[in-house]
Amino acid sequence: MSTVVGKDGKARCRWSAAAPEFLAYHDTEWGFPVADDQRLFEKLCLEGFQSGLSWRTILAKRENFRAAFRNFDFDQVARFTSRDVTRLLKDAGIVRHRGKIEAVINNARRARELVASEGSLAGFIWKYAPSKAARPQSASTSPESIALSKELKRRGWKFVGPTTMYAFMQAMGLVNDHVKSCVIREKAERARRLAVSQRENFR
Repeated sequence: MSTVVGKDGKARCRWSAAAPEFLAYHDTEWGFPVADDQRLFEKLCLEGFQSGLSWRTILAKRENFRAAFRNFDFDQVARFTSRDVTRLLKDAGIVRHRGKIEAVINNARRARELVASEGSLAGFIWKYAPSKAARPQSASTSPESIALSKELKRRGWKFVGPTTMYAFMQAMGLVNDHVKSCVIREKAERARRLAVSQRENFR
């Protein structure tokens, strides 16, 4: 993955210039560590919705998704019923895919179970962050994303394949895949190293 020089004269990952809305997402979100259960659950769900689609499509609809799924509060979403599925299938502001909608509700219930057994979603997920210094990847999976996918599937989660989990880990800062010459890489890496050093405190 190469870089592109922005209007500020600084190099960034080339994909950040593919759409106007990508720049802010690249500079302030992608690759920065997240330890908030609700945000982690949101991203797990949105990555599932992205399956077969572009991230631009999902990012453009993100606020609509948040409104439709109660800001991805999994305690609330876990109580959704078939009436909510019907409602969501009529919501033109989101991706109207029954399987993916039902997966979010299922995964909300699984998230509640995971928090009950593990203490927090963050504490569980960050166990899969590589401890060594992350380097830009060309592959779409990693041993850690494969292991995370396998464990979530074992626990009954859906739309959590290894490729989806690797994209999730990139976005949530478990790995830092900003290219070496990207102006954001070192900032994201400092934040990632701090998060890895403190992950035993994620409760």
